[in-house]
Amino acid sequence: MKSITPAEAHAVADAWILDVREDAELTQARIEDARHIPLGSLVDRLDEVPRDRTVYVMCHAGGRSAQATQYLSAQGVDAVNISGGITEWYRAGLPITLGGAE
Repeated sequence: MKSITPAEAHAVADAWILDVREDAELTQARIEDARHIPLGSLVDRLDEVPRDRTVYVMCHAGGRSAQATQYLSAQGVDAVNISGGITEWYRAGLPITLGGAE
């Protein structure tokens, strides 16, 4: 499984970031341009994930995104796990939106 640090993912121009956390987790912290599909819905919503570009997958700390990355890779998606999830993203000082979801 391919993985990347939050800083490396943030450095990718126009990265397609998939957040697989639950809805309630987004109300605490989120990345503004990330797409959201909870891990439990990923199989049913697979058609929302692009096949023509790399997809960078994140969750809270890296466990669920690793599962999602493995699943997406098996479906032919070029998926990369963002190691450490949004926790490491925040610790690295990268842009994040805290508080209520839109």
